[in-house]
Amino acid sequence: MHTTMNNLTMAPPRSGNRSAERARIKQAIERKIKIITDRPSVARGTATTRVRLDSGLRCEIADGNWSFAVDMHRNYGGDATDPNPGVFARGAFGSCIAIGYAMWAARLGVAIETVDVVVEADYDASGELAISDEVDPGYLAIRFNVTVTSDAPEEDILRVLDSADRYSSIRDVFIRAIPVERNLEILPTNSVLQP
Repeated sequence: MHTTMNNLTMAPPRSGNRSAERARIKQAIERKIKIITDRPSVARGTATTRVRLDSGLRCEIADGNWSFAVDMHRNYGGDATDPNPGVFARGAFGSCIAIGYAMWAARLGVAIETVDVVVEADYDASGELAISDEVDPGYLAIRFNVTVTSDAPEEDILRVLDSADRYSSIRDVFIRAIPVERNLEILPTNSVLQP
C-alpha cells in the first residue's frame, strides 16, 4: 500500500519497534555529544564529494562508499536518466528536516510515530538561463509542509520541531549566506585518463 502526499506517492514507513528505535537514536546522540564535549576538535572536518560530468548533462557523484547520478530534463538537453540536482537539493533539505525531528524527538523523549515532509520550491527559469539579470538563478522561496503522527501534546511536538529546525545543518545551508569559493585546475585534453 502506498500513501499520497500532495500528489506524491510513497511507500508507507517501515514497521518496527519505534520505542527501541528512539532509544537507539538517543543513545547514539548522547555518545556523540560526550565524545565531542570531551574532544571538541573531533566535531570539525571537511566533507568531500566528487562530481564528474559523464556524458551530455549527466554527472556521476561519489562520496565515500556512496555513488549516484544526476541528469537534467530533456527540455534542458539532458537525457532524464536520473533526477536533476534540484530533486537532490529538495530531498537533502526535507530529509534533514525529518531526520532532525526524529533525533530531537528521541533526545527529548517525545514519541513521534511518523514524519512526512513535502518541500515546495518556487523558481523562475529565466534566472538560471540568463534571460533576466533581475531574476535570481536559484529558488525564489522554499516552503516545507510537515505532517507528524503522534499522541504527544502539541507543545512537546512543537518543542521537538523548533529545536530540530534551529539546529538543522542543511536548513542552515539554505538560509544562511556561507562562503563559497571555486578553485580551478585546467588540464590539456591528452592528460585526461580514459576509464
